Amino acid sequence: MAKKKKIYVCKSCGHEYPKWQGRCDNCGEWNTIIEQIVVQRNSSNTAILAPSEPQSLDSIDSSEKCRIQTGIGEFDRVLGGGIIPGSVTLLFGEPGIGKSTILLQLALKLAESGKKILYIAGEESAGQIKLRGERLGNMEYARNVIILAENNPDEIVRIKRDIDLVIVDSIQSMTCPDIPSTAGNITQVRQAAAIFIQFAKENRIPVFLVGHITKSGVVAGPKILEHAVDVVLYLEGDSKGELRFLRGKKNRYGSTGEIGVFKMVNKGFKEITNPSSEFISHRNKQVPGRVIYAGLEGQRPLFVEIQALTAQNSYGNPQRVAHGIDYKRLMILSAILESRAGFSMYNYDVFVNVVSGVKISEPASDLAVLTAIAGSIREMAVDDHTIMFGEVGLTGEIRQSPRAEARINEASRLGFKRVITSKVTTKNKSIEVIKVDDILTALNKAFRE
Repeated sequence: MAKKKKIYVCKSCGHEYPKWQGRCDNCGEWNTIIEQIVVQRNSSNTAILAPSEPQSLDSIDSSEKCRIQTGIGEFDRVLGGGIIPGSVTLLFGEPGIGKSTILLQLALKLAESGKKILYIAGEESAGQIKLRGERLGNMEYARNVIILAENNPDEIVRIKRDIDLVIVDSIQSMTCPDIPSTAGNITQVRQAAAIFIQFAKENRIPVFLVGHITKSGVVAGPKILEHAVDVVLYLEGDSKGELRFLRGKKNRYGSTGEIGVFKMVNKGFKEITNPSSEFISHRNKQVPGRVIYAGLEGQRPLFVEIQALTAQNSYGNPQRVAHGIDYKRLMILSAILESRAGFSMYNYDVFVNVVSGVKISEPASDLAVLTAIAGSIREMAVDDHTIMFGEVGLTGEIRQSPRAEARINEASRLGFKRVITSKVTTKNKSIEVIKVDDILTALNKAFRE
């Protein structure tokens, strides 16, 4: 029989306590500590890996040849080149964003290469998954995808089949019978995840876990879930629109800065291999408050359109609304415009939007955002063949941005004529590079006739 005991765990940070208290000493949050039942499982079900022989660091094989190519280039890009055997990946996102669709598409794609996929249907029936597969239209190798409607992780890991990948949809639907709580409980999620992690490491079979999110937009369940898995992927986008973005929040086998761009169509996810052309395809007229920003996501230059709208404020309490950029950053940039460029920002409501639902956090977007706001106030447009990038300091200086050469080369390839940025060194002679030191000089160059 498994032994049970009570502990108290903070929902915010996962810190454990022997008794309840109102405030978590670790993260400082109030009323986040809840009671949990911990089951001390017997040795046959323990989530502890078997001991291995010690090895010297130079004798360990770190070859990348073992990666499994998914056949979906944008997915492989975010993973760092493919799936590592024995890895555990957590995919989460808003309801209806397409988590189950992209994983079934992944399973069918791997099935083409002869891989055997075990798809655990914890929330849907096998018939529902079959209907989704028929909509995707790639059922020729569906015999290699085995559907199992089961929510007991102990029974799942006992399956003696020759499989190459396991997909669990979702981890919140898994229930360990010896834990007296409902599915989705923090104890259930942690124990189920431990079982699948043990299974993946011992058998070198990659496991994908689908995760729910809370109202605040974070992964539901204990924080330790994100620490325990190898890769955390976030699928985001407007569920009413077509674009979807796959971001790596954590990756032990690659960069976390990469982004995969997809379009949701009738037959599932379609890769967008050149997202810059998709985001800035409408360059037919010059409009005040519109600037093309040369961004960078991982190793890929990503050009997006930043729009700003300003309106005279009549109430003495100006609004600041930001979509796609950080709200606090917009407040800082508004203050820089007022203090360093002479704009009376207290007279204007400011609305900033990044087109196509892209979210950018790179400081190099500062110059483009400031120019868009200034252009809207002055009612002056930036030439459609101009791009901008550069971090703006509190004193109004323009700072250098990483990998400027890659951004400039991509701008030249896309047909832009000039770049406004900080002082950089470039060998590209096919595009005019305007180097500026401060925000006033940048605005004068941007709005030149």
